[in-house]
Amino acid sequence: MTREFQVQGIPVSDLADEFGTPLFVYDGEVLRDRFQGLRDRLHPAMEIFYSLKANPNVSVCALLHSLGARAEVSSLVELRTALLAGVDPQDVIFLGPGKSRRELAACLDEGVYAIVCESLPELAEIDRLARERGLRAPVALRVNPSFAVKRSGLAMGGKPRQFGIDEEQLFAEHGLAERFPGVDLMGVQVYMGTRILSEDVVVENTTRILDLADRVCAHLGVEPRMVDVGGGLGVGYFAGEPDLDPAVLTERLNPVVDAFADRHPGTRLIMELGRYLTAESGTYVVAVRYVKTSMGERFAVTDGGTHHHMAAVGIGSFVKRNFPMAALTRMDEPATEEWNVTGPLCTPNDTLAKKAELPPVRPGDLLGVLRSGAYGPTASPVLFLSHGYPAEVLVDEGRAHLVRERDRPEDLLTRQRLYDPAVPVTAGA
Repeated sequence: MTREFQVQGIPVSDLADEFGTPLFVYDGEVLRDRFQGLRDRLHPAMEIFYSLKANPNVSVCALLHSLGARAEVSSLVELRTALLAGVDPQDVIFLGPGKSRRELAACLDEGVYAIVCESLPELAEIDRLARERGLRAPVALRVNPSFAVKRSGLAMGGKPRQFGIDEEQLFAEHGLAERFPGVDLMGVQVYMGTRILSEDVVVENTTRILDLADRVCAHLGVEPRMVDVGGGLGVGYFAGEPDLDPAVLTERLNPVVDAFADRHPGTRLIMELGRYLTAESGTYVVAVRYVKTSMGERFAVTDGGTHHHMAAVGIGSFVKRNFPMAALTRMDEPATEEWNVTGPLCTPNDTLAKKAELPPVRPGDLLGVLRSGAYGPTASPVLFLSHGYPAEVLVDEGRAHLVRERDRPEDLLTRQRLYDPAVPVTAGA
């Protein structure tokens, strides 16, 4: 009998039958193992804040929060999601380079632990809103350091960026606390880059960030109550990419954290993690509609595509590399052929995998893009061709839970308004 991909004992074909395809499936057991595997080893002074941007599903957030994760959010909806998932406002930080007045006001009104401020004009806006409310806003300054990250999939600092205040600019400023009396300067945040796959690089970056935090806070004349070292812990997607070893990482990182915690016993230390916690748990399940050949190459045309999983396109990469992919209903069959796996979109960019090694593919087969628990539908153009969101299912403790309904045509049309040019406009209407 052909072996089938299962999630906590549930065959993927059963999930497809119950919830339809295309479908994102998240394995709660993997989420737990991923979080605890790091939390049990990481220095207790370093708190883990879940970055909702990686996967903002409220049930995913709630599961991670039940394990001890706090929340890092970057929009009003992400803030409300974290609170709905049960995260205490004092375990929430809000960051982003273009926060609206409404978002800043919500941070103050909800009482979040810290607003991570990314520019001096934003600092002035926070100060004004806080003084209107008769309070002092808890603010950590995001610093764009003069040093750059090594071996990062995406650099977020150390270069001209929209993120943070340049280190040199910050040290040229004096009397910030006095100029902005509605602001409580409580610490520093630095986020250097993402998809880091070297333990040594994480340790070096953290060391340099903690040193920078010491220098910035001394310049500001404040004792740091919060230092956010970012994170950027990566996941190996492509052939030859290693996964980070949490045992090796923490063995090298914990002494650095311990030394800083000894110097600043009252400082809250924060690490932001998103992709690292969720990517491995997810599988994007698609069904093959048609198979064909074109100019000697095989194509499997499926019901799902890059409108749900833009990360699989390899945006930002000079070379297209495939996410790991499997024939989910025939896991034990050898991969003997090369297949281009495409979706239903009217663009050649709708290619989930190019020349992926798979068994012979047939209509009706279920294929899976593995390690798809981060930056899936919410980081993709889900409305292209008006297909909408896929369903999302969380399997936990052996049971499948629908955690997001699939968009229906009527859902997508409800928010549109029909303008009929044949209907005359009444004066004053």
